Amino acid sequence: MLALERRSWPSPGAKERAIRERLGISPTRYYQLLNALLDDPSALAHDPVTVNRLRRRRDARRARR
Repeated sequence: MLALERRSWPSPGAKERAIRERLGISPTRYYQLLNALLDDPSALAHDPVTVNRLRRRRDARRARR
């Protein structure tokens, strides 16, 4: 999941298509699992740059609500 988040996507829908093809789950389920992963200390240890970037985006979205 973190590897998918590190990539940049060339067109709208490309990431969602990759989620379905590579992981075999819906994008909605992917984002649910990703959100839980961001709170996992082992994910932070594995890829701190990506996890911290995603946490900042998540926190900014929550603050706007």
